[in-house]
Amino acid sequence: MKWCDLIKRYSLFIVGLFIASMGVAFSTKAGLGTSPVASVPYSVSLVSSFLSFGGWLNLFSVIQIIVQVAVQKGKCNYVEIAIQTLLAFVYGYLTNLSVWLIRGLNVTGYPMSFIAMLAGCVILSFGIWIQFKGGVAMLPGEAMNRAISKASGKKYENIKILFDVLYIVVSALICLIFLGKLEGVREGSIIAAIAVGTIIKVYNKIFDAIKNRVNTNRHRSAD
Repeated sequence: MKWCDLIKRYSLFIVGLFIASMGVAFSTKAGLGTSPVASVPYSVSLVSSFLSFGGWLNLFSVIQIIVQVAVQKGKCNYVEIAIQTLLAFVYGYLTNLSVWLIRGLNVTGYPMSFIAMLAGCVILSFGIWIQFKGGVAMLPGEAMNRAISKASGKKYENIKILFDVLYIVVSALICLIFLGKLEGVREGSIIAAIAVGTIIKVYNKIFDAIKNRVNTNRHRSAD
């Protein structure tokens, strides 16, 4: 891959990271629970102010990277691990930035919270879709799922579902034990777990339809 193309792909990936972080910020603003992979660090940030939400997200990413290396038993690509670590910290700081950018947004009442939560799902899905289009890297959570899938021989989709459920359960326990109520994980977390993948499929269909139409118009122009 040429350096110019590589720079374009990573630039696209980082744009996707920022959009995804904005989706997470909208989810947290809604107060109905954030996406499963962000639910644990968000719940911990509600309990402890030692680190910001983005800071706990960074720490959680480091844990996922350690698990990934352990699962692969030293046979991992350390250049890829280094890139993952860098991007994970970028994502954490972008999440803090996104939360700050929408700090003035007032969400009052359940209908507004639900709309903000849905907006978060749509924005997060778009950010993840753009990351896929970049095609250069994976965030630690997804890379960990991939590593466990390869090591166990289980389907990636099943591993992802398993960990999404695990994150939700752990987040719920943290909130119930330390806050006495569900805060970091609620119905929004369940909806996000189901909706994000579906919305990404919709984006793919729209992109493919536009691409096919453009190609058709080009062929007609050439004729």
